[in-house]
Amino acid sequence: MKNIFLLMFILILTPFKVAAQWKPAGDKIKTEWASKVNPENVLPEYPRPIMERNEWQNLNGLWKYAVINKGDIIPKVMNGDILVPFAIESSLSGVAKRVNENQELIYKRSFSVPSKWKGENILLHFGAVDWKADVWVNGIKVGVHTGGFTPFSFDITKALSSKGNNELVVKVWDPTDKGYQPRGKQVTNPSGIWYTPVTGIWQTVWMEPVNKNHIENLHITPDIDNKILTVDAQIANNSSNALLQVSVYDGDKLIASSKSINSQPVEIAMPEHMKLWSPDSPFLYTLKVSLIKDGKVVDNVNSYAAMRKYSTKRDNSGIVRMELNNKALFQYGPLDQGWWPDGLYTAPTDDALVYDIKKTKDFGFNMIRKHIKVEPARWYTHCDKLGIIVWQDMPSGDKNPEWQMHKYFDGVERKRSAESEACYRKEWKEIMDCLYSYPCIGTWVPFNEAWGQFKCQEIAEWTKQHDPTRLVNPASGGNHYPCGDILDIHKYPHPELLLYDANRATVLGEFGGIGLVLKNHLWEPNRNWGYVQFNSTKEATDEYVKYANMLYDLIGKGYSAGVYTQTTDVEVEVNGLMTYDRKVIKLDEKIVREINFKVCNSLSK
Repeated sequence: MKNIFLLMFILILTPFKVAAQWKPAGDKIKTEWASKVNPENVLPEYPRPIMERNEWQNLNGLWKYAVINKGDIIPKVMNGDILVPFAIESSLSGVAKRVNENQELIYKRSFSVPSKWKGENILLHFGAVDWKADVWVNGIKVGVHTGGFTPFSFDITKALSSKGNNELVVKVWDPTDKGYQPRGKQVTNPSGIWYTPVTGIWQTVWMEPVNKNHIENLHITPDIDNKILTVDAQIANNSSNALLQVSVYDGDKLIASSKSINSQPVEIAMPEHMKLWSPDSPFLYTLKVSLIKDGKVVDNVNSYAAMRKYSTKRDNSGIVRMELNNKALFQYGPLDQGWWPDGLYTAPTDDALVYDIKKTKDFGFNMIRKHIKVEPARWYTHCDKLGIIVWQDMPSGDKNPEWQMHKYFDGVERKRSAESEACYRKEWKEIMDCLYSYPCIGTWVPFNEAWGQFKCQEIAEWTKQHDPTRLVNPASGGNHYPCGDILDIHKYPHPELLLYDANRATVLGEFGGIGLVLKNHLWEPNRNWGYVQFNSTKEATDEYVKYANMLYDLIGKGYSAGVYTQTTDVEVEVNGLMTYDRKVIKLDEKIVREINFKVCNSLSK
């Protein structure tokens, strides 16, 4: 009996012992969700809602890490513990250390495969790793991936041990601003609008069992004009006798179904009175997708889709307007950078991840410009469910410092090296491909201002050809060329119509930047800035209302969308609607909501 009580006591204490090995590092401000991070259960939600399987295993948690000189052998003795999936520079990693371009970051952990997965192929998934990842299982190289913003996976079946634990090792190299790769706002020496580097694993790591023949990806395209929903599935190890079946549900009610073989897309006729998706009514159909071979179901995934359409059209006054579902809609939202004081690129919890989107809706906006960052898949699903249109930026890159300055708007085409251009094209295509099926995304933005801008017309045309279902904003605030669907102007602090395009939608892609410093909610108490600074919530709110009314008055003169800077403070920028730690809403929410509704509904008949 004494031994049983001793065993129970040990089991009870074990989680506390593990938790005690980890704590947030550093003394920077944190969100309220940081205290809810449990190293035994980190981001436990299924990471890919657009293509969900029932069986999976989360590999987040405490791993071993080491920082080595680039090219050195992987050490047997590691430096300590790191909490995955938080970047090593972040507080929530428990490390908060920098890794430079001459170093590599090593991750190591053991894992076991559930016995019920025996006979299945095992896929190892990474949500995102910045920037280059080499992966080994049991000392066997299973793959390499470059690109800091997109998911990737490897079939590790043949590398697995026949019994017992397996060892997983990941080596990461990230040159930050010393390389040409897309990196967004990460720099070695953060200041102003440039932020702390993010190195290594920053999204969920997980495994799932699949059949040799399985669904690798879904390409979902709605056509509201013809009432057709098309589902094109990429099948691993496909053969001509594999049948793909897609069933569409409205809640629990089956409303349509269709099948295909020979790798053909499944085309589904939708009901005459189908439900359309919009910010006011974000209706999603449930999809059940089955792969059938020799009369047997070999793979099932759950997904969803929305019937919606993004387009432009000239209105009765001659202005080209952005449309949703063939109706003019003024799109208005904040510049959302997606940074966190405790997790940097990674929100502490899923509740934190969705919080900013919910507050955006509470403020009365109908759109978010996701600024030179790509979010985890769940963020886009939350936008789909809540009803927020997303303008998706391509993260900027290349090491030429002159491209990172506001003053370079001289109309001169910059040149990239062949390697830099190939990297940009590869990563932009991967971003578009992995986000294609999310209904919320309405506009692709290949370039921000003149940051790394090159071959703008060619890139805009290529983007449109790759995805003709979305609008293309070729260069938000950048060197302007007559291409794409949108002319995008940046004007700080207050709105002005500086340019107008009679053949494209004209938008105000950035304005505002109203700064308000709030003590005890600052990244660096003695180094802060905003485009304009105020001393109270009332002053900042009054200025916001003034700017929003100026924007409203310019809609009749040509503007079709607006983007206010910004959702939250970020590091030393204090021009957010909320503080960086999300603990204070800095402007009067009720007043902001009222004026925002007026702006968003300005084109409604």
